[in-house]
Amino acid sequence: MIEILSPTDLPRAKATGALVAGILQTLKSRSTVGTNLLDIDRWAQAMIIEAGAQSCYVDYEPSFGRGPFGHYICTSVNDAVLHGLPYDYPLANGDLLSLDLAVSLGGVVADSAISFIVGDVQPPESVAMIDATERALSAGIAAAGPGARIGDISHAIGSVLNEAGYQVNTEFGGHGVGSTMHQDPHVANTGRPGRGYKLRPGLLLALEPWIMADTARLVTDADGWTLRSATGCRTAHSEHTIAITDDGAEILTLPKQV
Repeated sequence: MIEILSPTDLPRAKATGALVAGILQTLKSRSTVGTNLLDIDRWAQAMIIEAGAQSCYVDYEPSFGRGPFGHYICTSVNDAVLHGLPYDYPLANGDLLSLDLAVSLGGVVADSAISFIVGDVQPPESVAMIDATERALSAGIAAAGPGARIGDISHAIGSVLNEAGYQVNTEFGGHGVGSTMHQDPHVANTGRPGRGYKLRPGLLLALEPWIMADTARLVTDADGWTLRSATGCRTAHSEHTIAITDDGAEILTLPKQV
């Protein structure tokens, strides 16, 4: 299903996006050396409930997961890249942590992810990976607008990632959002320009470039959810929800500048 929001729905979408962005930035500021992943999950739960929002993850039970997810946020560390199931793990200095959060507020979903390095150890290769996903995300957003096609976005994202020297996995990518978290159209992280669904004002898309340092192959953790790099290499993931408008793409999950 491809859902097109009416102009009257956009303020609600903006409110959800602002909530997701704010929660992620708060969690980033609290995620220091020694912070437990289960604490991050509890903090996310408290902020979602306080806002009167609903988690998109707790009862989520897709075909690729093992039972309901049961947590409020995805916490992926180092070689984990997607769907990281929170567990009893204290963050170490230099860990690369990706946080992925989707919530529904007022009947509209927003989805966003950030990657960052915990503590004062900043491995250059990890810094470069995060930068590549952020630049690819920016390129994908710049390619989105009325009249553009999904392939234009995919091509823009993939071009940045390939030029940076990374392989691109196409099993998981961006997607439509709206009244539910995962909708059509699928937005692969590489593709051919001029192909695919033609973008229309009112379409919400979650764009999410993610990479693994030296492979494109994923393996599933024993927890049945967490996806890791097949070689054990580090990974990075960046995501924004955007709204297609008459003027282009508006980022709904952009953090407030302070």
